[in-house]
Amino acid sequence: MTSSPSIKEASRACFPRCCPNQLLEEHSIKHSFSNMKKAFPNYLETDRADRIRDQEYSLSNHVCLDYIGHGLFSYSQQLHSNAPFFSIRYKSVNLYAQITHGGPEPEFETTIKKRIFRFMNVSSDDYSLVFTANQSSAFKVLAESYPYPNLLTVYDHQNEAVEPMVDNCRKRSGWVDSAVFSWPSMRIQSKGLRKLVVTKKKKGLFVFPLQSKVTGSRYSYLWMGLAQENGWHVCLDANALGAKDMETLGLSLFQPDFLICSFYKVFGENPSGFGCLFIKKSTSLVLKNSNTNAGVVNIVEASNRPLYLQASGSINRGKTVLSNQETLEIQEIGDRKDEVSFLDIKSRKKERNSSGDIEFRGLDNADSLGLVLISSRVRIYGPKVRVDRGPVVAFNVFDWKGEKIEPTLVQKLADRHNISLSYAILKHVSFVDKSSEERERSVEVKSFESSMLTKKKDRLDLGIPVIMAALGFLTNFEDVYRLWAFVSRFLDADFVEKERWRYMALNQTTVEV
Repeated sequence: MTSSPSIKEASRACFPRCCPNQLLEEHSIKHSFSNMKKAFPNYLETDRADRIRDQEYSLSNHVCLDYIGHGLFSYSQQLHSNAPFFSIRYKSVNLYAQITHGGPEPEFETTIKKRIFRFMNVSSDDYSLVFTANQSSAFKVLAESYPYPNLLTVYDHQNEAVEPMVDNCRKRSGWVDSAVFSWPSMRIQSKGLRKLVVTKKKKGLFVFPLQSKVTGSRYSYLWMGLAQENGWHVCLDANALGAKDMETLGLSLFQPDFLICSFYKVFGENPSGFGCLFIKKSTSLVLKNSNTNAGVVNIVEASNRPLYLQASGSINRGKTVLSNQETLEIQEIGDRKDEVSFLDIKSRKKERNSSGDIEFRGLDNADSLGLVLISSRVRIYGPKVRVDRGPVVAFNVFDWKGEKIEPTLVQKLADRHNISLSYAILKHVSFVDKSSEERERSVEVKSFESSMLTKKKDRLDLGIPVIMAALGFLTNFEDVYRLWAFVSRFLDADFVEKERWRYMALNQTTVEV
């Protein structure tokens, strides 16, 4: 991909006739895919990911760009195997007591823990692992257990999961501050953050993500080392990291006191899962006076699987426009999974129950591809070519008159076109150009005033709303093409009004959750 034409030329090659009113037809995607392969010939080296997508994940013509975390299982696995999917069971425990005197745990949960330790490249000799209901619960459990004097965070967006930390710190009369980011690069203003880390007399908890899950900006590992050298406890937020990214971290050099990540069941099908809170054993004593927490859970084997998952036959959920042969073009797809008979299922169930083995095919898929292939699979280019960024992009859409369209409306319209996007709010942004700052704020307030997401007046000046799209190793060319084609529709002067009228005509309502 490095020896390709300029980004603008490649874009024209991939989407030569993309226009607002063009229907998304098969021949158009295939033609654009052919052009893309000429512009980026190295893309074909990642064909194994396309193979996995086609064999294991039938997404029924839906583009999923709103998944962040790690997938445990595959959709094909749900249909054709008897993998013991799980449930979560809440329990109220003292966090310190849980990690020091937790007692024996079921073999099922122990097996899951071992697999997660291995996937996250974390040593069970150095860290304890506590399961939580989700990533927000992981932050909340730590927030209720950590004895704050101060809290320093590094987020360029509004992160609801971190808000319990902020609230708990303020309740204990602690000091709360955040890094500031320069517009429009969204890079950390290093001088200001360094001053906060070094000069603050009373230290506390330094919450640090290696990359932003909204803008994709990556941050230096050295911030963790600087914080530790100056007496801070470091909580590493690994939720935005892609599959296998932990292999590049080197925890032996930068050992955070706490590490938080999350897992979901099936990409494109089941976003439910659990959160993980890793606690460095040598740091656990700091939690000695923690209170009882309600967010800790046990992972238990599901007693009964849904009926539609018990069938041994295949369910036709639709094919993507790009077939296997067109996507691969290098070799025939082999090793097709055999049909499983009823007797085979009973036999395998007996074997699994006796051995306690659990097949995490979602994690296995990532392991089989490896870090190098996954990291070369997705490259996001901006106004200035920067490959040093995570596989996520934040953007806004403007109509033919140049006016910004409310991000929540874009999200709703995308969903009507079978494209799932996320919504976020950029925060802690510093503008060098004051006129630019005034312009962005006016657009932001206009968007917020008509949004159901902002009922609190104090939120009007806290950030810039954006749409975000997260890409992973299961994202294929067709997904990106369809997103591009959808965004191009906003150049049509009538598109937004027509879609808004259709939305109201169907008497659809927005429910805030």
